[in-house]
This record gives sequence, structure tokens and C-alpha cells, in this order.
Amino acid sequence: MPVSPITIRSWLLASLAGLSCLMATGHTLAATAADIESEFARTVTSLYADSYDEKASIAASLAEMEHPRVDLILSALIEGNLYRERRTDVIVIARSLDDGGYHLTDAVTGEDMGDVGRRGARKISVNNSLRRQLKGLVAGRQLNVGSPSDRIAAIEDIVNAGDEELSDVLRARAEKENDPDVLEAISIALIIFDLDAVDEARKLAAVEASATNLHPLVRRKLTAIAADESEVDELRAAAKTSLAEITRRVERYQMVETLFFGLSLGSILVLAAIGLSITFGVMGVINMAHGELIMLGAYTTYVIQTVFPNALEYSLLLAIPAAFVVSGLVGIAIERGVIRFLYGRPLETLLATFGVSLILQQAVRTIFSPLNRAVATPEWMSGSLQVAQGLSITYNRLYIFIFALLVFAALQAILRRTRLGLEVRAVTQNRDMARAMGIRNTRVDIMTFGLGSGIAGVAGVALSQLTNVGPNLGQGYIVDSFMVVVFGGVGNLWGTLVAGLSLGIVNKFLEPEAGAVMAKILVLIFIILFIQKRPRGLFPQKGRAADG
Repeated sequence: MPVSPITIRSWLLASLAGLSCLMATGHTLAATAADIESEFARTVTSLYADSYDEKASIAASLAEMEHPRVDLILSALIEGNLYRERRTDVIVIARSLDDGGYHLTDAVTGEDMGDVGRRGARKISVNNSLRRQLKGLVAGRQLNVGSPSDRIAAIEDIVNAGDEELSDVLRARAEKENDPDVLEAISIALIIFDLDAVDEARKLAAVEASATNLHPLVRRKLTAIAADESEVDELRAAAKTSLAEITRRVERYQMVETLFFGLSLGSILVLAAIGLSITFGVMGVINMAHGELIMLGAYTTYVIQTVFPNALEYSLLLAIPAAFVVSGLVGIAIERGVIRFLYGRPLETLLATFGVSLILQQAVRTIFSPLNRAVATPEWMSGSLQVAQGLSITYNRLYIFIFALLVFAALQAILRRTRLGLEVRAVTQNRDMARAMGIRNTRVDIMTFGLGSGIAGVAGVALSQLTNVGPNLGQGYIVDSFMVVVFGGVGNLWGTLVAGLSLGIVNKFLEPEAGAVMAKILVLIFIILFIQKRPRGLFPQKGRAADG
């Protein structure tokens, strides 16, 4: 069907009209972009002002702009890297050079402007008050980006900045925020701002809401309100009530933290003593080299991280079996080379194993040097678990506590559900009767000593996450290990668990009052008095050998 000339002309006119609209829109967008760039450049240039208040006002205007270089410029101003180039009056970001000069970059365009001498640029100065306001402005811009933890950090910066105008930014963010932790941080921040409000009703509401708020700024502001005689009596009384509730909450949280630290210390004592409990209980051997077996486990962790530097997150999982094998084999070598000739002579085993401990320490010094070695902590063990505001638990100690319970459960399973465990229990109760029943005591001694030594190595893996690894690492735990074993009952694993955890808790509760050294002395005195009444400990062995 032929197309009429009128139709063709209509299509052409419509196309020309559309093209004209597109060109007009393009010109409008180009003009708008040019205006934004021009306004941005003028604002940045005006930062070179004499008054700090004027700089703060200009920075606030700059923070409201949607330009990709705003954060860079504000950060440079905070860090003292924003300058004015003397020759052209251009605002630049300066990087110091070794010769005293600067390498300049145009703050507005990002263009490289080369190097100048020390007098070629003049710094845009900031004071502490302006720096706090600038950090608050940057934080306000970061509220809408990043992860929840980034937004919480930004809220903290806003609080520290103390800029009342930023409270509106927080309220706006609260309306569209979904993360509960961020919402809680915003709520705390708004309470802090309301404590400085002029409106008495608003201020009173903030004071009453502060009773559960443990932020340091809240306590300082409440203390100031309670001491300010110019405030109304109702407000001062409410501030005192809130402060009293905060004090009670802090005391409760401190008690919980002390209890957790005690359990953490106790779990370390359990790990260090549980292997000694087996060897001492079954074989009657006073092994003074037990601390060095713990040290070998810690050094095994260090070696694993050195050999596999790219496997840091998995290094501890690799180190646990490796440390068990290394310390276990060394323990078997000690048993076969020294201890088997000294059974039934505890004083000689004490002296011989003390000599072995010195040999192991010197061997480590020769191989690794006398200097302490730092073992890196994997990311999944770093940081802390926020249980409540003002109460947090460090992940490394939490994992070590859980790990100690798992080791205890595994050892209990071995002793209760395996043939080796049955033989170990038989030898523990009566060596002569076990031999008469056909149990090879020599094999049991080797396996028992290897098992106890391997667990000592595993304890060294845990200790490497709490302290530096050095040749003297084990010396700090050998005496405590013997105290735990004797207090709990020689050869009884449940006694070792209860004794280790209880001694750790008691020690941590005594430390704030008596000091670290005196707390250890008091614990030792308590154990001495306890042993006078119960020589076999909390959970004594059962059997004819024990009765004899």
C-alpha cells in the first residue's frame, strides 16, 4: 500500500520535534552539571577563610552537596592536608615530600599540579572544635552507606562531634533504618543530644531514659546536671536517680565480666592441668617438664603460621592435631628415655624431669632464639561479643573456654568408652591387680604419658592466643597445674575441671582487692589448709591402691 506524502511529512516533523526536545534536554543537563561544578568549586575555594566559625559553615554547605570529591576534601581538611597554592590561590590536597616541599593535587578536579617548595602552599588551619564538627559532617554523610558496623561508627563520630544540628540527620536516618543495632545506637545518640536541650520537658525525658544508658558521655552529662544548682529540683533529682541506676547496672556487669574472666582463667588452668592429672594419677610421676610440653604446643602453632602464612584463618585448626602429635611424641620419648627407669621413686623423677625441662628450654632458645614470638589471632577469634551495652565478651577467651570443655569431654569419652580408657582406669586403681589380669602396664604407661603430653601441647595452642610464645612460657603454669591436680583429687578429671574453674574464679575475684600476687598467695594458703583437712582433694580416687 503506497504511503502518502502527507504521512511522510508528518513523520519527518515528529522526528525533528523529538530531536529538538532531546537536544534541549541535553543542553539543560549540561547546564545543570556545569552549575553544580561551579558551585562546588566556589564552595571549596571559600574554605580558605579567617574565621573557624565561617569555615564550619562552609564545610556544612559542602557536606550537603552530592559530589564525589566531598568526602575526600573534608577528610583532607580533618587530617591537615588541605592547602592553598600561593601562586594561583587554588585549593589543593598536599602530600609532604622528603625535602620539605609538597606534591599538590587540585582539590576540585583531582588534577596533578606537581611539586612546590615548603613556601609554595599555605595550610588551611583547623582547631579541635572544628575538627570534631568536620568528623560529624563526614559521619553524617556515611550514615546512608556501608555496613551496619560502619553506620554505628559514623553515629559514634556524630556523638563525639557534639553538633546539635546533626540530630536531625539521625532522626531522618532512624525512619528508614532496619538494623536493630543501628537503631539502638541512634536512640542512644538522640538521648545524648536531648540531655543538652533547652526545653526542660525534653531534657527531663532524656534524663529519665538515661537510666539504662551506659555511654560515657551520658554519665558525664548526668553528673553535670545533678551538680548544677541552676537546674530545677525535679531535673536534678531525676539525674541522681538515673546515675544511681547506672552505677548499679555497671556493678552487675563488672561482676559478670569478673566471673567470665575467672572462667576463662580457669579453662586455661584446666587445659594445662588435665594432661598432668592423667600422668600423675596413673603413673605417680611428678613431671616438672609438663610446662615445656605446653610450650612446645605453642611453638608448633607459631611454626604452622610461619610455614602457611596464607592460611591464617585455618592455622589453629591445623595446629591442634600437630601440637598434640609433637608434644605427645616428645612425652613418649621422655617416658622411654628417663621416667621408665625411675618408677616408684618420685623424688628422682622430679629432679630428672626438671633437668629435661631445662634441656627443652635451651633447645627452643637455640632453634628459635630467646626472643618471644607473636602468634597471630585469626579474624574469627578477634573482637568481642556485645552482650549488652557496657557488657562485652572477647571472642578469643570465649572460644578457649568452649575448647577446654570440648577437650575435657573428648578425654572423658576416651577414658570411659575405649579399651585404653578401661586399662588406664584399672592401672590407676591398682597397678598390681591390673598386671595380674593381663594388662600390659608398660604399654598403658607409654600411651597414658603420650596422651597427657599431647593434651599439654593442645593447651599450648590455646595459650598462644593469649600471650607471646617464649622459652619460659610453661614455667608460669607448672605450679598452678600441680595445685589444680592436688586440689581436685589426683587422677580425677572431674576434680581437675571443678578445681581449675573454681580457682580461676576465686583468683579473679580476689585480684581487684588484694592484687595479682597476693591473690595467688591467698589461693595457695587456702589449698594448703584444705589439703590438711582433705588430703586426697575434692574428688579422691577410688580403689584399693587409693585406700592404701
